[in-house]
Amino acid sequence: MAEAAHGRMGGEAVEVGWRPVGDVALSYCVVNTSQRELLLRGLDAIAAERRHLPFATEVLVLDNGSRDGSAHAAQEHPAVDETIALPLRRGKALNDSALLARARGRYALLLNEDSELLPGATMALVQALEEQPEAACAGAALLRVDGAQQASAWRFPTPLTALAGALMLHRAFTVQSRGEDTREVDWCQSAALLVRRAAAAQIGYLDGDFFVYSDEVDFARRLRDAGWRSLYVPAARAVHHEQLATGAASERRIVEMARNRDLYMRKHHSAAAARAVRWLTAWSYAVRAIAALVLPGRSPERHLRHVVATLMPDRGEGLREAAEEYNRAAALTGP
Repeated sequence: MAEAAHGRMGGEAVEVGWRPVGDVALSYCVVNTSQRELLLRGLDAIAAERRHLPFATEVLVLDNGSRDGSAHAAQEHPAVDETIALPLRRGKALNDSALLARARGRYALLLNEDSELLPGATMALVQALEEQPEAACAGAALLRVDGAQQASAWRFPTPLTALAGALMLHRAFTVQSRGEDTREVDWCQSAALLVRRAAAAQIGYLDGDFFVYSDEVDFARRLRDAGWRSLYVPAARAVHHEQLATGAASERRIVEMARNRDLYMRKHHSAAAARAVRWLTAWSYAVRAIAALVLPGRSPERHLRHVVATLMPDRGEGLREAAEEYNRAAALTGP
């Protein structure tokens, strides 16, 4: 393998090129929360990827307090080098940060348990960061199970992007995951996100105040503020087996999404900007709710729940509270 060259980013030395044989160049970092079968499917895909890579890798799995045998299944999987089994649940930002800090690779590929890498995805992501040493993140194109592409890269949230959503121009103005060539974007979804670990360490990893949702947005924004860039890499593809929550779980996801969107706006913008985004986003959901009244097979209730949560992000119980309830029950019942 080639000797490492060096560049500079924000006054810091940046390593470019491959590490010597024997060192870990890339760490696969998987967070799992009670999705044993999807986890095993994703690990099988990682194993297939590793067989074709010209550098050393490791696989770390962090099990987020699951009680479905996920941790044991990860420990027994031949692709896994280390399993971290948490006794209690905590937020995704904290879990991703723990893996980034523990990993040995110069690059860390953050994966959800429901992300299944397609052949060649790892190499395409690594090549993108190798070719652009000023980039800290490279996100894969995410596909649904039926092969349809999901949006996976966007502009940073601002009152202007919220206005685009209110005018039904979100896909044209805000979504950046399109085209066939690698391109610079504001932020990519962390379901399959390659991260330059030195850059992540420079800014202190992900902010644990974001339990889940908007954590990768804040991460990319702080990286941008430190002089780094993010890339969307359509040559890297992963199937995202996104599990649609229903009932109380759906309600809690909506609450968590709204509160963390508001947290991001208050952290990176003004209170007035945060209020503007609340009202514009609520309006876009209200329009969808009205449309659902006349469109066949659509229900307005979910959109109305988004309206309420968006306007009152400090109310309701989200996924953080669900995890706290889960942990209390686990403490009572024991292992």
